[in-house]
Amino acid sequence: MKRLLIVAHSPSVNTQALCRAVHHGAEHEDIEAVECIVKTPFEAGPADILACDGIVLGTTENLGYMSGALKDFFDRSYYSVLEEKQGLPCALYIRAGHDGTGTQRAVESIITGLRWRWVQDPLIFRGEWQEAFTRQAEELGMIMAAGLDNGLF
Repeated sequence: MKRLLIVAHSPSVNTQALCRAVHHGAEHEDIEAVECIVKTPFEAGPADILACDGIVLGTTENLGYMSGALKDFFDRSYYSVLEEKQGLPCALYIRAGHDGTGTQRAVESIITGLRWRWVQDPLIFRGEWQEAFTRQAEELGMIMAAGLDNGLF
């Protein structure tokens, strides 16, 4: 059994919907051998990363940067997992009120240092809320879980 960890900062109704959509996609009925764990950045830590086979990160764009919650998660976990989790398959989604590029760069620099492996380009949900965002988030969860289930990641 593989384990997919979703670490998402979800302070609003819309960001909660994105996290639920990723989780729902990861638990698609055709995915058989993947357990999905959802935690906030404040709940998750190094032990969760060490126990997972893939990770999806979710954050809001705060002043052109990742949420303080996700930054705290990285601060508490970075050195504890640096050597043991190189190559960890990862994905990122950002709920951006503006363009999300500063947030993306900040997370990418940490992921580069950790030597985790991107499964796909980060999803940036920009501007006004759109229902299509939840569909894309669900697809992200499904891609991650299906890849783990089929041994692709």
